[in-house]
Parts: sequence; C-alpha cells; structure tokens
Amino acid sequence: MVRVDLRGHGRSDKPDEAGAYRMSRHVGDVLAVLDAERIERAHVVGYSLGSRVAFSLAVAAPARVASLTVLGGTYRPQRGEVAKVFFPGYLEALQTGRIEAFVDGLESAGKALDPSTRQAFLANDPAALAACFTGTEDDPGLPEAVVAQLAVPALLMAGTRDPQRLADSRRAAALMPNARFVELEGRTHAGTLAPAGPVLEELVPFLRAVPA
Repeated sequence: MVRVDLRGHGRSDKPDEAGAYRMSRHVGDVLAVLDAERIERAHVVGYSLGSRVAFSLAVAAPARVASLTVLGGTYRPQRGEVAKVFFPGYLEALQTGRIEAFVDGLESAGKALDPSTRQAFLANDPAALAACFTGTEDDPGLPEAVVAQLAVPALLMAGTRDPQRLADSRRAAALMPNARFVELEGRTHAGTLAPAGPVLEELVPFLRAVPA
C-alpha cells in the first residue's frame, strides 16, 4: 500500500499559489509516485480532494487504475462549494495564518472531527491550505458524459449528513456502468472515515474481488 500526501498536505511540498493546485498537477503527482514505485496499475482510493484526484486520474490514465474507490467525493465544479463543506469564512480563518482558527471554525460549525482527522488538519500549513482550496474552487470538474464513460470497477461512499457529496456520489454511481454506491449512516463530510470499521467492511471485499 502506498499512501500519498497530496501537495499542500502532510510532508509534501506546500506552495502558496492557487495555480500550483490545478487538477492536472495533482494527477501528475500521483502518476509520478506510481512511476517511482514501478506500479503499472493500482487500486486507487481517495477521500474528499483525494476523491476528485482519483476521478480525474481514472479519466486521464485509465490503464493505470485497476479500481476506483471514492469517499465523500464529487466530480462536479466546486465554485462556492468549499464553504458548504467546511464553514462560511473558512478562507478568512486560514488567512489569519493560524491553522487553529480553521479547526476551531469547523468545530464551532458542528463539523465533528475524529482525533486523527483533527490532528491531520492541525499539521497543515494555513497559507498552503488556503491556496489549495482556492485552486479547488477553480476546478471545472468533469462533465457527466465523461463520468458515464468510466468503466472501471468503482465503489462510492458518502455520509448521510454530507448532503451534496451524498447526492453527487449517488449520481456518479448511476452514471458509471460498474459502480456501486454505499451510504455511511450519520456521517458528515469531515467524519467520513471514522470509525473505520463500516468503511473497511465495504472496501476490503471490493478490493479482493477486483484483480489488480
């Protein structure tokens, strides 16, 4: 298993210009990792921004994607959507230079964070995260006609308290010929991944059933 810190996150580079976060850059980064690890085809699993990258990777390089799993994901344009996922004023909170202001804003807005997700947010650079989200808002997404051509085996999951991602995941599963959609009961966008049990109960059998 190879886990990738997308640019702007974790131990990857953290540019503070929105242009550095174009989707083509994210996809190029993932392909570079696959090449460096000499991986011809991979089961690709992405959450949130990672799920958008996964969708775009499957379109740009279908031969490299054995299966596609997206959690809390969408293929649609994101203009005005980031504030709905997080909270109004999220960008201004990041622009204070204090990542704690962003995390506090999430929690004040009732976006419950499990401890590992909270720690992951706190480890981010606020200027880079602001640039990343600005780049996300500029992303035009994928047309439905393109999504409908994604024949890769796919598993789409979203929380029932993450309404836009829930609707978008359900729609994507209806468009894609080999996709299945699973609701994660009671989960918000920020809480999509925890606890891990119900996610793994769907993900592990799915991966075992699809040849690499």
